This record gives sequence, structure tokens and C-alpha cells, in this order.
Amino acid sequence: MPSGFRLLPGRLSRQQQAVLIDAVIAAQDTAPFWRPSMPRTGQPLSVTMTNFGSLGWVTDKRDGYRYEPTHPETGSPWPEMPALLTELWQEVADYPALPEACLVNWYAPDSRMGMHVDWDEEATDAAVVSISLGDKARFRLGGQRRGGKTGSMVLSSGDVVVLGDEARSCYHGVDRIYPGTSTLLPPEAFPGGGRINLTMRRVKRA
Repeated sequence: MPSGFRLLPGRLSRQQQAVLIDAVIAAQDTAPFWRPSMPRTGQPLSVTMTNFGSLGWVTDKRDGYRYEPTHPETGSPWPEMPALLTELWQEVADYPALPEACLVNWYAPDSRMGMHVDWDEEATDAAVVSISLGDKARFRLGGQRRGGKTGSMVLSSGDVVVLGDEARSCYHGVDRIYPGTSTLLPPEAFPGGGRINLTMRRVKRA
């Protein structure tokens, strides 16, 4: 594994996981899930997403990958980041400033995420902290060049992954979701179930 990669299995209790899911549900009033699209091609991503924090990651065909202070469809500011998230960041990120963005990705049972590097932030010296909620997922981690050797692991609900140091610039993605492996997501709020992934990032350098 590259330096700076940490897997913290079961870092969040079932109660803490439920608190975060409740926050995601509440956020839908002003920041509902939407399906972003790739730059240039306009191809929709296989996940739907929203954000917490003062900035949110968005993408579309016209303007590409970027951070914005408001939801692209409602125009409302993103919901405040839950205290549980900022506390976790302070415990595991080893960075002198709080995160400004937390991406909320909803993976349906057939969703995937291709190999990519999170490189739209000025603060590439800050770790990316990722939280898995709901169904298990197969996470793949490669090196700093596309197409190199990769390894994979299954992430369960409540697991936390930290990508810092060398791992911060490594390609990573999600191969598949394992449907029905968790009962955390209430079906009335998340039809079909799936997985929620929360990814905290610092955008501007401290």
C-alpha cells in the first residue's frame, strides 16, 4: 500500500452511521441528489450526489470539474457539515484546518466509479477522508500513474479510509456494490438501497 493510506474498519458505530444518514436525508430539502455529467462528453455519472460544507464539488459538460458554494439546481447554499464529520476529520486527517467540502455520493446497486485522482483542490497537502455507509463496496487502489498495478478490498458500512501523503495522488475507484449487505439505508429515503459515500476534502490551502 502507498504511504498515507489508512483503512479504519468499523470506525463509526451503527448509531453514528444512522446520525449521518439522517443528516443526508435532511439535506434533501435544499440540496437534493442530482446526477452530474462529465466534461466535454456530457455523459452522466453512474452515481447521484450532493454535498455538505461551504463548498461543493460539481461537474457538467460546460464548465467541468470545480467547487461551487451553491447547489447547481436549487441555487441554495450547501447544508452545514455535521459535527460528527468535522470531529472525525480532526481526529484522523492531521491537517491544521477544517474540511470545506464533503461529497455525498449515492451508489445504486449497479453503480461504479472509474479509476481517478482527486485533484481539483488547491490543498493537495490535505488528506481525503472517506466514509462508507450502507451496502459493501469493492474499493480499488492503484498507483500514481493510470494503468499500473492495483489492489482491492471490500469496504463495509462504518469503515473510514484516509488517503494522505503518497496515497493522496493515487488512482482509486469503486468496482462494484454488493446489494443487500446492509440495512442502514431506509428504503423510503433510498429506493433500491445501495451505498452512501461521504468524502471530506479541504479545498483551499490552510
